[in-house]
Parts: sequence; structure tokens; C-alpha cells
Amino acid sequence: MRALLALLLLLVVSAAPGWAAGPLSYQLKPVAIAPDTWVFEGTREHFTRSNGGNILNPGFIVTDDGVIVIQTGPSRRFGEEMRAAIATVTDKPIRKVFVSNLHPDYWLGNRAFADVPIAALPGTIEGIKAEGQGMTENMYRLVGDWMRGTEPLVPTEAVYGSTVVFGAHRLRLIPLEGHTAADLAILDETTGVLFAGGVVFSDRTPTTPHADIGRWLAALDALDALDVTVLVPNHGRIRSDKAAIAQTRDWLTWLDRTLRERAEGGADMAELLDAPIPERFAGMGVLREEYRRSVSHLWPRIERAILPRVN
Repeated sequence: MRALLALLLLLVVSAAPGWAAGPLSYQLKPVAIAPDTWVFEGTREHFTRSNGGNILNPGFIVTDDGVIVIQTGPSRRFGEEMRAAIATVTDKPIRKVFVSNLHPDYWLGNRAFADVPIAALPGTIEGIKAEGQGMTENMYRLVGDWMRGTEPLVPTEAVYGSTVVFGAHRLRLIPLEGHTAADLAILDETTGVLFAGGVVFSDRTPTTPHADIGRWLAALDALDALDVTVLVPNHGRIRSDKAAIAQTRDWLTWLDRTLRERAEGGADMAELLDAPIPERFAGMGVLREEYRRSVSHLWPRIERAILPRVN
């Protein structure tokens, strides 16, 4: 009887959402994408208790002056595992961390890098100061035990548009806006690798909680003008072309036009939630879910802009 009860308990626990045998681990594996350059590829999902928030593509560059880290991930645990994985590639010290925007999967691993400068655009720093605690609490609700020990750590160094040199690598820091109020892209002019920050999605539906679509489209145009050999999107498949820029632009243009046309036609937000989505977007991750979230994010502003013209 005891054995049967133990077996039933095991089945119940193992079926619970977010349960995993043994200690939680992201099982991070650095993937080489260019000379001296590695990325940790995330899933094309939402934050869940099964993925621990691992939906981003953070990376690092090994230079003669030390290691440059780009994004620290969604939790302190992630940052610590990321740092341990970097140590399997090189014994050089971490020189600097760059954070591209205020969304939690970019910077909640900062505590694992508290001993080095953590740099971000001024708008990102201010956004994290204002919203970081709330974002952290929300991540605890979304992914649970993965977040243990995670506390907000605001970036310590403001950066602007410039070119900085680490060893043989020339990194162009490109301040943008649109996905959020401050989006940092980083182009390694030495290798042609573009870390596109929050601006480019690849086969994953863009997120819009802080979006300004017009400015976002302008940011995509700026990135499209760059000479790029490898494009690392914030979410989704890493590419050796600029197709992800075109895909992100196509989605945002369709989304903005559709919402504006429906608002001008007198539709309400509820009608939009189940509206058809063009077949060309069918391969993008979490399509319907992110579309609905975008409707809720963008509709109030569009409706306010349209109403004075239709009344």
C-alpha cells in the first residue's frame, strides 16, 4: 500500500505544471556563430514554468581585453548558468555587460554580473528604475521557482551612440526606439554580427507592451541599412541574412494598418481579438496569443487617435 501511495504521489507531482526532476537548470549551451562570438538560443514561446523564461538569445564576445556579455537573461539562476557556460569557452574575465532594453528577460540575470560594469541606454536605466520591481514580481508569478534569489539590479553605466573597442573588436552602439522607449542594438564591425536588441524578431511574433509602431519601423529601416553577416534577433532564429528585419516590418505594418482600418470602420476591440491573420504569418511562434496581446496594447491609443476624425 505504501508503495502504491508513493507511486500515486509521484504521478501527481510529476504532472504538475512546471515540475522537473532534480534541480532546475537551463542547460545552457553556447553556440558559436562567428569568430569569438557565441549565443545562447532561447525558445520561441511565452514565459512559462517549463522554460523558466528562457526565450531570449543572449550572447557574448571573447576579446583580448576580456569578455563582452550582451543581455543577462530572465533570472539570477540564468545569469549564473550563463557565466558558468562562458567559463567553459574561455578563462578571460568578464569585462562588460550590455543590456538592450527594460524587458525582464534582458536584465534580470544582472545579479550574476554585479562585479562588472552593466551598461544600458539612459532610457533603459530609467525604465528599469520605474518598472523593474513590478516586472520582477510578475516574473515570479509566471515562472515560479526559477526566479529564486532574483532581485532587480539596475544597470550601472549609461551609454550612448558611439563605437567602443575591446581588443580587436569594434562595437558600434546604436540607440534606437520603438519596441521600447530605448532599444540598444550592437553591431560588431569586426565580424559583421548584429545583436539587434529588442527591435528584430525572427519567426516569433513581436511583443508590443511598450511599442510605438512608427518609431519601431524607423528603427528597422536603420538596421536594414547596415552591413551585416549574422543577425541575432532578440527572439527567434539566428540568420545570415536580413529576412527577419523584413518579416518584423511586414508584421508591424499589417498589424498597425489593420487596427487603424477597423477602428475607422467603427469596430470595437472585442471584435478584433479573433480576426483572421494572413497565412504568411502562420509560421511565427505564439502567433494568436501575441496578436491578442498587441490588440490590447495598441487599440486604446489608436482608438483615441481615430475617434476625433470619425465623430
